[in-house]
Amino acid sequence: MIDTTDAAHAAIKADIDANDVVLFMKGTAQMPQCGFSSRVAGVLNYMGVAYKDVNVLADEGVRNGIKSFSDWPTIPQLYVKGEFVGGCDIVTEMTLSGELDALFEAKGVAYDRDAAEKIRAANA
Repeated sequence: MIDTTDAAHAAIKADIDANDVVLFMKGTAQMPQCGFSSRVAGVLNYMGVAYKDVNVLADEGVRNGIKSFSDWPTIPQLYVKGEFVGGCDIVTEMTLSGELDALFEAKGVAYDRDAAEKIRAANA
């Protein structure tokens, strides 16, 4: 019998290893299926970040597996260059503080600095 958790973790790790930025979310970047996923995808889309969206609703193994993989209980989950960043609240805070910009710069991930500034200005 194949352990579905091991298989899910292998698939999750493969996505993280193959892509600079990965968002495990409910729905897709074009059609998020929850408000939290929509917020994080919206930030990444607006900032022009190239990322892979993984719809956890399409695979129960990945949906459950991502929580144990990261030891984080909620979805969405953002990974940048293999590093777990966090969920919606953390990504929102990092966007507003400029920490997300700094992370993208440190990791060599392209993003639109002007768009990031517009997000901060709109939320000041």
